[in-house]
Amino acid sequence: YEYLSRYKQNENLDQFTFHPRNIKGAEKECLACLMEFCGRRDPSWTELSNFTHFLNFQLRKCEQSVFCSSVVGREFHGF
Repeated sequence: YEYLSRYKQNENLDQFTFHPRNIKGAEKECLACLMEFCGRRDPSWTELSNFTHFLNFQLRKCEQSVFCSSVVGREFHGF
C-alpha cells in the first residue's frame, strides 16, 4: 500500500524504503488502493491476496537489489 499510494500521487519512489513501523493510511484507504491497482474490476479476496503477495515479493527483492540502491539511483535515476 505504501508504494502504491505514493505511486498514485506521482511521488519519487527511488528514495523510498518501506518501514513497517511507519505505516500511513487507514484500512479503508488501503483496500481501495489495492482494488484500484489489482487489475480486476471486482476482485475476490483470493485475487487481492495473490496480488499483494506477489507485489510484496517483488518489492522486497527490489529493495534488496544492488541495482535499486540509493547509490545507483543517483547515477541512474528511475532505474
